[in-house]
Amino acid sequence: MSDREFRAELPSTQTEAVRRARAGAPAGTRVVARRQTSGRGRLDHRWVSPEGGLYLSLILRSPREDASLLPLAVGARIGRALADRYGLRLALKWPNDLLVVEADRARKVGGILVDEVDSPSLGRAAVIGVGLNVSTPPSAFPPEVRSQVVTLAQLVHRAPSLDDVEELVVSAARSAVEALGEPGGSETVLAECRAALHGVGRRATVDGTLSGVITALGEEGELWLATPDGPVAVRAGDLVVEP
Repeated sequence: MSDREFRAELPSTQTEAVRRARAGAPAGTRVVARRQTSGRGRLDHRWVSPEGGLYLSLILRSPREDASLLPLAVGARIGRALADRYGLRLALKWPNDLLVVEADRARKVGGILVDEVDSPSLGRAAVIGVGLNVSTPPSAFPPEVRSQVVTLAQLVHRAPSLDDVEELVVSAARSAVEALGEPGGSETVLAECRAALHGVGRRATVDGTLSGVITALGEEGELWLATPDGPVAVRAGDLVVEP
């Protein structure tokens, strides 16, 4: 089987890649689609996937330690790669979004989803899903999200090709997994994530209930908030950072 499965359309590259990982697909297998009809984000949120974006899921062996850092690590490495290639300044929104932050707003350019599954060939597989807005026309996004998203084509002088961005993303994801498997690698990755973290010092809410000021990213990828009742570690939830 080729290590790259391309489809013009799929319900979800992540669902297909998880199925393949559970069936024993080797490390490096990737599933790519030009559009998704049921794209899946974190917490089973819908990921809008019109044509012009990059939608891929990559199967790799899960790092034995610090796997909780993987979504952030992949996001930080992709952000750095996009910065190096296209001169962009991107921020990492906990726990898995890439943003372009301007004076008055933050807009999403991409997101990362990681599923860990048992694999007969890899033991434990990390299925890394990445969605990036590359050259999708703004009119293709639903009206309710158009002001919240941005594409690479809107940010650079010459729109990058989907093939070029795909190879950049795959290389960045591989490097994140490899780094977490190296001695001292988690400290390096954590420093990168902290440097890119969006919203430190600003008020935020989690799941519409918990409110506080973002103070730090913890050793295991948890987000620390200063609340009226004291410091709180957040390990899951929907984060909204106030403008």
